[in-house]
Amino acid sequence: MEKRNGNKAIIYCRVSTTKETQETSLKRQEEELKELAEKYGFHIKRVIKEQASGYELEREGMLELLETIIEDRDISAILIQDETRLGRGNTKIVLLHCILKEGVKLYTISHNGELQLSEADSMVLKIVGMVEEYQRKLHNIKIKRGMKRAVKNGYRPENNLKNIGENAGRERKEVPIEEIVRLRNNDLTFAEIAATLRGFGYDVSKATVHRRYQEYKEMESN
Repeated sequence: MEKRNGNKAIIYCRVSTTKETQETSLKRQEEELKELAEKYGFHIKRVIKEQASGYELEREGMLELLETIIEDRDISAILIQDETRLGRGNTKIVLLHCILKEGVKLYTISHNGELQLSEADSMVLKIVGMVEEYQRKLHNIKIKRGMKRAVKNGYRPENNLKNIGENAGRERKEVPIEEIVRLRNNDLTFAEIAATLRGFGYDVSKATVHRRYQEYKEMESN
């Protein structure tokens, strides 16, 4: 988990229905969270408000929040009324895992500060993290095994990357988008793609890989 040192924060407000009466609750959440941000010295980068069920994972506001914390490494906190505003049931656990593994802290009004996870939630998140780590290791073993087999059959990975061997030890400014796309199409995560490219001498982060891939997708759709 990468440590973040920025003082930017996102305010996230959610109500469960689209009734007009819920607008008051959204406004109250925003006002109280702005006070919380001021108390802890956070600069508000974005305020996200939405009306959707907490059991739904596919929510525009939440997807925007996750995309923003991946792209902006200066964001160090998300401010919410309480943990149920993120989601309920399994959705809450999934989102807690996604946010905390990015090194972003959660501050809540209910705790008047940083979120204190329950013992049950902490245990579930620990198990989820362990499973994800072993899945990643297994996936990397399968990639390595497949690569060895491909090389044995004549595949030369160095031919698919530009400037291999040139300017050794120096930072490579060009990122091979074709390799990013190819690896992404093979179901590698952005973290795994970044690790693969660094193995070939490209000094890239997961955030850079994600940004370049999104730029490519936008160009493709235009």
